[in-house]
Amino acid sequence: MSGIVLSASVRQNLLSLQSTAELLATTQNRLSTGKKVNTALDNPTNFFTAQSLDNRASDINNLLDGIGNGVQVLQAANTGLTSLQKLVDTAKSIANQVLQAPAGYSPRSTVSSGVLAGTAANLVDGTVLKSGDKLDIAASAGQPAFTITFGASESLAQLNTALAASNLSASLDSANKLVISTTNDAQSSTIGAVTLTTTGTATFGAAGSAPVVDSASQTIRSNLVSQYNNIIQQITTTSQDASFNGINLLNGDDLRLTFNETGKSTLSIKGVTFDAASLGLAPLTSGTDFLDNNSAKATIAKISAASDTLRTEASTLGSNLSIVQIRQDFSKNLINVLQTGSANLTVADTNEEAANSQALSTRQSIAVSALALANQSQQSVLKLLQ
Repeated sequence: MSGIVLSASVRQNLLSLQSTAELLATTQNRLSTGKKVNTALDNPTNFFTAQSLDNRASDINNLLDGIGNGVQVLQAANTGLTSLQKLVDTAKSIANQVLQAPAGYSPRSTVSSGVLAGTAANLVDGTVLKSGDKLDIAASAGQPAFTITFGASESLAQLNTALAASNLSASLDSANKLVISTTNDAQSSTIGAVTLTTTGTATFGAAGSAPVVDSASQTIRSNLVSQYNNIIQQITTTSQDASFNGINLLNGDDLRLTFNETGKSTLSIKGVTFDAASLGLAPLTSGTDFLDNNSAKATIAKISAASDTLRTEASTLGSNLSIVQIRQDFSKNLINVLQTGSANLTVADTNEEAANSQALSTRQSIAVSALALANQSQQSVLKLLQ
């Protein structure tokens, strides 16, 4: 349109109108997008800085899914530990019932001396049983060897104190014979061969009599063995079921979590194997186990050790869970900080842009009016020509 000649005033007003239109278009774009920096051309420094912050926030946000899964893996393991502890407590309760059950043998193994002349206050009379006489009891199944040397004033209470370590007890019967028998703790045992080295005339039976099974009591104990074995089986299956998304920290699996976008901030959680065998608990055999209190106490000791192991692992697991949850919250807050920082560099002030839009619209109207005034001189020439 080079053939069209515009006056200087018209051209100046036209340029002003075009500038206003460009500013109005920019303002409207900011209002529609909500950003004052939409491309690198708007502000290269802010645009690329904001893009870097957004990219890091996105990378960390992608890691949050893995961290969230890690939390659930730990929660599943914690749930499993809680159930295992309850099962172990139940197994311990069953073993404790054995201690409260009727004696499994009646009568128990016993061995008797000949008639003594001493009393409960002093078994040593100086004739039948003398000071320095020695009583030896050989070891037998469930019973350790035992030796006692009678003192000058050996009482029945002193003898029982010495015998207690070997699960034996002594009493004087109606004929004043010294009767040694197994206690409830070792009632399934038979007293070993007895040898009395004496300068007096006291004698002892060669060996203890065999204990006699109480069938009613052993039926109860056999049922307790069956109940115990069911619990042991559940301990194994429960530990195998405590998995999430294919990871089971109670069945030997390990967990590795990454907390930052560079992969340098990590946490490795070592799994354990907590089936019954790994906890030191094995099925019992009816007719062999829970026959007496010693058997039950041995089982209780193993259960207590397993319980301690579970509690230690629960503490470790709880510590790791706390760490992961703290890092999860930290990542969420860091994402918010990064996104806020990005927004501060690029987000437009809608109040300011709305005011600018109103001002530019007014300016545009004024510019159109000014352009009309600039054309009035040419319109006067047109009237002359008419």
